[in-house]
Amino acid sequence: MANTNNPYTDAPQTGITRSYDFNISRGVIAPDGYEKRVLLVNDQFPGPLIEANWGDWIEVRVTNSITDDPPEGTTIHWHGFLQTGSPWMDGVPGVSQCPIPPGSSFTYRFRAELYGSSWYHSHYSAQYAGGLQGPIVIHGPRNVDYDIDLGPVMVGDWWHRDYYAVVKEVMTPGGVGLTTSDNNLINGKMNFDCSTVKEGDDAPCTDDAGLSKFSFEAGKTHRLRFINSGAEGTQRISIDEHNMTVIANDFVTIEPYETQVLTLGVGQRVDVLVYAHAEPGSAFWLRANMTSCSNTNQPLALAAIYYDGADNNSMPASTAWDVPDPGDCANDDLSVTKPYYSMSLPEPSFTHHMDIGTTTNSSGNFLWEFGGVAAHVNYNDPPLLRAGHGHAEFDPKYNVVNYGTNSSVRIVVNNPGPSPHPMHIHGMNMFVLAAGTGNYSAETTVLNTHNPMRRDVQMVVAKGFIVVQLDASRNPGAWPFHCHVTWHASAGFFSQMLFRPDLLQKPAFNIPHDVRQTCKDWARFTKTVALDQIDSGL
Repeated sequence: MANTNNPYTDAPQTGITRSYDFNISRGVIAPDGYEKRVLLVNDQFPGPLIEANWGDWIEVRVTNSITDDPPEGTTIHWHGFLQTGSPWMDGVPGVSQCPIPPGSSFTYRFRAELYGSSWYHSHYSAQYAGGLQGPIVIHGPRNVDYDIDLGPVMVGDWWHRDYYAVVKEVMTPGGVGLTTSDNNLINGKMNFDCSTVKEGDDAPCTDDAGLSKFSFEAGKTHRLRFINSGAEGTQRISIDEHNMTVIANDFVTIEPYETQVLTLGVGQRVDVLVYAHAEPGSAFWLRANMTSCSNTNQPLALAAIYYDGADNNSMPASTAWDVPDPGDCANDDLSVTKPYYSMSLPEPSFTHHMDIGTTTNSSGNFLWEFGGVAAHVNYNDPPLLRAGHGHAEFDPKYNVVNYGTNSSVRIVVNNPGPSPHPMHIHGMNMFVLAAGTGNYSAETTVLNTHNPMRRDVQMVVAKGFIVVQLDASRNPGAWPFHCHVTWHASAGFFSQMLFRPDLLQKPAFNIPHDVRQTCKDWARFTKTVALDQIDSGL
């Protein structure tokens, strides 16, 4: 289709602001029956739903009440939002802003330039793996009709240890950066067998904590918005005896296609339609099963789908699809994921190879490298703010890649190692030109430059590659490009793409007062409290 009413460029001016007030604090919950200390948004896990219409402004006042021992900074990243003209609202500490210090507040204001399903999460260390996350729905035009919107379905792995204890495990000298989750949750719920709790662990634990439940109406078509909000695990999602019609990947509407199993890497979203073909009174399992390339003690999460008239206290007796796990954690083939709205691909003004690697530092810490650098940010020195003041030199360990005035950048990511990685770009969608196994070869790899898939997270398989293109001209800023496996980012798998720094010095990009003030407040806080930043900071 032509670009008329293109959701990437033509968001309506609604003149409406949707306002939210978030309080971030510690709490104790037991989403699977095992009680643990977590971080919560308004005392909820998952956090409150943010809901808006395409073109609306969203304003969220975030108060950091993580003031007890130990006090922590925080920020909130609005995953998949373009932040055109407002890169300092991206919510990444040490990149686009300084952290919000304990006892302080910061108001994010940004526009819903795209529509579909997404989520928000902390980007401070690995806080979101400790509970600081929630769903977002942006309502917009439909390319396929349906009857009922069941809303967000957040699926994610779950650790019983505190998030910072897991960071310490991953960063332990002499280790190999691996950690194993304890469970898998759907919308914050799942059962757990408390008899498997290790001896000496005296945390309260209750069997049969309860599952998430959904309602189907016979003869109706339902929309489900799946979000992988986990820290490491790639999810394979299915509904027993029901096909799913995929209509969107991340914030990109696609030409519909049918499947029985979805593969979602961390940070990815897939919207599907499901026709309720069974009789009233029926019940079926919704399954989220972590793939064989994920590290977990309990890979399978269940939720129950009850048709109208069913006993919602009964357990479904449905049969799972017989679709074996291929074991590679790959997304659906690019040949079947085609954007509904075509966008022309500009000629790249620069091509950059950024290989994935590992290293061990002088302290014996296992680290991930991206483009030859194991990244580490300084919370007090965000490169976006430096660039806005005309500075072009950055500490090498920040892993800032300055693309200057390049208009469109093609990036080749080779992954020679044994782990797959969900690669996430901030501030834009990637054109995904190719994905495959082995090293990229310009002689043998065919690039799809005609209406290629666009999304903000793309899996690169173990011993494989991806080729993506970023339209740098659309959005000046300092935009993270990183693996969304939390523990990989903690260990340095992170880069910052600096696009059009010359424009960041123009009056249109004047750094807001509140952004500067937050850095001043953070500087005062860090003069009195010694930060225990043992990871990359992200």
